[in-house]
Amino acid sequence: MTRQTWSLASELATNRRQFILSGASLAVLPWLGGMTLGQSRENPTFKSDPFTLGVASGDPSPDGMVLWTRLAPEPLAEDGGLPGEIYPVRWEIASDDAMQDIVKKGTALATPQLAHSVHVEVSGLEPDRWYWYRFSCGDAQTVVGRTRTTPRRSAKPDQLRFAFASCQHYESGLYTAYEHMAKEDLDLILHLGDYIYEGAARENNVRQHNSREIETLAEYRARLALYHTDEHLQAAHALCPWLVVWDDHEVDNNYATDISEQKGVEPRDLLLRRANAYQAYYENMPLRARSMPKGPDMKIFRRIPYGRLAQFDMLDTRQYRSDQPNNDKAGPLAGDVFNPDATLLGDAQEKWLMAGMLRSTSNWNILGQQVMMGRANRGAEDQDRFSMDQWSGYDVPRSRLLKFIAERRIPNPVVLTGDIHKNWVNDLQVDFDNESDPVVATEFVGTSISSSGNGIEKPREHESVMSRNPFVKFFNGERGYVSCTVTPKEWKSDYQVVEYIDKPGAPLVTRASFVVESNKPGAQQA
Repeated sequence: MTRQTWSLASELATNRRQFILSGASLAVLPWLGGMTLGQSRENPTFKSDPFTLGVASGDPSPDGMVLWTRLAPEPLAEDGGLPGEIYPVRWEIASDDAMQDIVKKGTALATPQLAHSVHVEVSGLEPDRWYWYRFSCGDAQTVVGRTRTTPRRSAKPDQLRFAFASCQHYESGLYTAYEHMAKEDLDLILHLGDYIYEGAARENNVRQHNSREIETLAEYRARLALYHTDEHLQAAHALCPWLVVWDDHEVDNNYATDISEQKGVEPRDLLLRRANAYQAYYENMPLRARSMPKGPDMKIFRRIPYGRLAQFDMLDTRQYRSDQPNNDKAGPLAGDVFNPDATLLGDAQEKWLMAGMLRSTSNWNILGQQVMMGRANRGAEDQDRFSMDQWSGYDVPRSRLLKFIAERRIPNPVVLTGDIHKNWVNDLQVDFDNESDPVVATEFVGTSISSSGNGIEKPREHESVMSRNPFVKFFNGERGYVSCTVTPKEWKSDYQVVEYIDKPGAPLVTRASFVVESNKPGAQQA
């Protein structure tokens, strides 16, 4: 470990110790949810529907998945409008959509310490098949959700269909893209970050946030609840299992470890805010107990195999990164972009990722992550090649990862990315300054669901981006998501867009489709 890296780690550890020792940390200790605090309601009755936030499932395995819901009869009120009591929530999972053949059932406790959320980890199911589930509490019952198990680890599935999305700013527009996604026949949905935005309510938008800029645990809970109330988002959650990871807006724009982009914010204060945000995120996502946060730390990088067809490595490029170079500003480069000690994944996650790819027996090796890996030149100046908050601002670890993929001949690597509110298709090279450098992987970047408002098919920088970057195969500025069909021989990505989101009813348009052939890196337009 270098002196600079040791200094950063030592300072961060000190900040965390100070955070844990502070009395304020007691408000955000998530493991309190496992304690039987408060009175239990055996047969509760509700004046209104307590299941206003819908249902979801996630992190599937060959024999199960996690099922999620949360009791919140008044979703935007503090504590969801419930007293500080424990509620027994019954769950059922069936082999048919009419819920006639119940194969598993039980009762989970919804505790106030975890915002009356329920995370049921189901096991003992058959691999590679669909199931249906629902929850009930007292006289109330949820809609029926659909979920599925993955194939056995040794199986060789013929096909996988999934979609990925990101960046769903509530104020900026309607979730019309989810309305269309919920009508697709998908096995999985990936969300690659910016599930919520932390900013204060603003006037003259399509919709409005429900508070000031969020910082407290109660505020993060209410903001996540607001987003969950969207009917189209609920429909997409109920369609199939989700794999979720965060980016920055789930906490604070462009934060890095315990460093805020905002001036004057002490590391201890950001750690407290991060703990509030992480706990609320866990409470409102279909995540297993292994992801339960401990104060300002929450492990969300994980591996989900889909038989021998695909392996999903879901990454966290936010929590462990060193601070952005150049104070996160574009301009003349001071050498920070090429800092050999910089990290985006952190040492432990990077080693975990590389070891997992080496051991993989899957045909397609998929990185589900947040920020663009391709180093695109967007303007006339040399520094325009580098976006400080993306992989291009961390040139050494980016090159190290791509060089590892090339030298170890990782089978069919595909990078899936969100964050940037644009659609891109990038062929990835170790040396982006050498046009003849071999393509080692393909990156599919999905636009936003709603962030940045109504999009445009060809942004003003379209000609510059396409002419200056031969590795960029597609660039588009509309809203939407990406649907992927994966077989042993071929990967196909359909760029699904809607032309407007400031009013309902926008039709779905497949703007472009790209294919990657197995064992032949590089994307070709279908």
